[in-house]
Amino acid sequence: MKLISICPSNTEILAYLGIEKWLVAVDDYSDWPASVKELPKLGPDLSIDMDMLEKLEPDLVLASLSVPGMEKNVSELERRGIPHIVLNPNSLAEIAEDLRAVADACHIPERGITRATQFENFIDRMRTISKSCSELPSCYWEWWPNPIFTPGRINWLTEISEIAGGYNLFKDVELASVQTDWEDICLRNPDYIFLAWVGVPYKRIKPSLVKKRPNSLELPAIANDRIHGMEEWLFCRPSPRLLEGALKLAKILHPTEYKNIELPNWIVGA
Repeated sequence: MKLISICPSNTEILAYLGIEKWLVAVDDYSDWPASVKELPKLGPDLSIDMDMLEKLEPDLVLASLSVPGMEKNVSELERRGIPHIVLNPNSLAEIAEDLRAVADACHIPERGITRATQFENFIDRMRTISKSCSELPSCYWEWWPNPIFTPGRINWLTEISEIAGGYNLFKDVELASVQTDWEDICLRNPDYIFLAWVGVPYKRIKPSLVKKRPNSLELPAIANDRIHGMEEWLFCRPSPRLLEGALKLAKILHPTEYKNIELPNWIVGA
C-alpha cells in the first residue's frame, strides 16, 4: 500500500506496526523514525498541501484530530474523495485501539493484535510496579508557559504519571487541557515540575525561566531541584512512544523500584 501520514503520532504508529516503509510522504513535523526524514514533505500538519498529496495517489491517508485545527484536513480529504482514516486518541487504551484499527485498514490485522498486546502488557508491567511504591509524588506538567496550560484528568499524561508511580497534580479537573496560573500551581505545591512545551525546541525548555516566576524559589520542587525539561516527542504525541517517556519519568520518580525494567526490543527497534 501507498500510505501518507499527516501527523507525527500517526507516523510513529506506522513505525510500531513495522510498515513505515510503505509511506510515500509525511507532514513536516514527522521526524521519527529517522528513515521518514528522507520522504517528501507535505507541509506543516495544519497546512497540508492537498494538491501534492492527491497527486501521490495514496491508498490510505492517516489523518488525526490530536492537534486543534486538523479538522480542515479531514474535510478536504472527504471533499476530494481520498481514502483516509482519522485517529484521535486521548488515552493509552485508545492508542492500543488505534494500533489495531490502523493494522486492519492496512490489511495486516494480526500485526495490530500483536503490537497492541505488547503495548498493553508493558503498561500492565509498569502499573504493577507503581502499586508497590510507598509514596506517589505529585507531578505538575506544563504544556505552555504563557498563559499556562497543563493537562487535566482526560489526558494520557495522567495515565503516564500513574504507571510511573506518581499522579497528575491537575487530575481533579475533568478536562484534557487546563488553563491555570502560577499562583494556583504554587498553592497546589507539586512534588515535581515537568516542562514539555509543545512546539518549543527541547534545548529552549529551560527550568531557569520558571525559577524567575514570583515565589518560585519557595517551592520545595524548585528548591530541591525537582524541575525537569522533558522531550515533547516522548510526552506530547499520542503514540506508543509514550511508553519510552513513561519509563523515563518512572526512573526519575522511583529509580530503585524501576531500575530493572527496560524498554522491550519491539519499542527500541521500531
